[in-house]
Amino acid sequence: MKTAVVVLDRFHSEGEKVAAFLDAELVPYSDHVFADLYGNTEVIVAVMSAGIAVRGCAPHLSDKWHDPAVVVVTPDLRYAVPVLGGHHGGNVCARRLAALGIEPVISTATETKGRPSVEETARAGGLAIVNRSSTREVNGAVLDGDVPVVRVDPPHIVVANPGVSVLVNDSRYVAGVGCRLGTTAEEILSAIAAACAAAGISQDEITMYATTVKKFHEEGLHEAIRSLSGNLIFLDDDTINAQVPKTPSRAGMLGLSGVAEPCALALAKSGTLILNKTVYGRVTIAIGK
Repeated sequence: MKTAVVVLDRFHSEGEKVAAFLDAELVPYSDHVFADLYGNTEVIVAVMSAGIAVRGCAPHLSDKWHDPAVVVVTPDLRYAVPVLGGHHGGNVCARRLAALGIEPVISTATETKGRPSVEETARAGGLAIVNRSSTREVNGAVLDGDVPVVRVDPPHIVVANPGVSVLVNDSRYVAGVGCRLGTTAEEILSAIAAACAAAGISQDEITMYATTVKKFHEEGLHEAIRSLSGNLIFLDDDTINAQVPKTPSRAGMLGLSGVAEPCALALAKSGTLILNKTVYGRVTIAIGK
């Protein structure tokens, strides 16, 4: 997790102490500092007033899945307050700072009741949430009582209703995959290898592969991802069409904004692509991070 500690000049010594403890980058405050850190940092610790930090972040807010967590540390080093992304690293960071004598101020409902949210369950297990829209309903149920966690061992196909959160092994990168009818496993594996080489990453850094549910019956796709020990995730039309692809697509004939790019973007933590849609024969690959 990349963490940055932002400080005003007059609080530099306090910021140095926090940055050293977190093994984080110390960044001096400027008018554009939050813009520079967005998309490049998972947790921002701001040693300053909450007002300055909130106003600095506000123009760059997207959504809780892609924004960095922001923890405000009061300049007297008394309190650590997650103001954004409590479930996405903010609470964890604030609690870590308790070792410096800084009191964490946690406001997320599940944690105030001592119950694990879906996001915290995923983080603790090194997992990623596939259907993010489910978390509101599931976390609401967590507040009312125990929600069972069911682990399904392979080989299985899981069909989950909207009120069920699906967690899979996390990975730094996500590959969105589109393919023609009847594409073979060999074609898909070759395309994935070429795409990883083009993006400058190892295939081992991807365990999540996403496509449209319309490709559920493509045996070559199942076989290829199974041979990579990856998770093959089929996304519904609404999830795909909520994304804005970078390049035009002929998937409009299927009622979709695209396949490879929006599928990668839907699960990418930062909501960015390191490889735009690229065609390899009958396969199209995009990679998000």
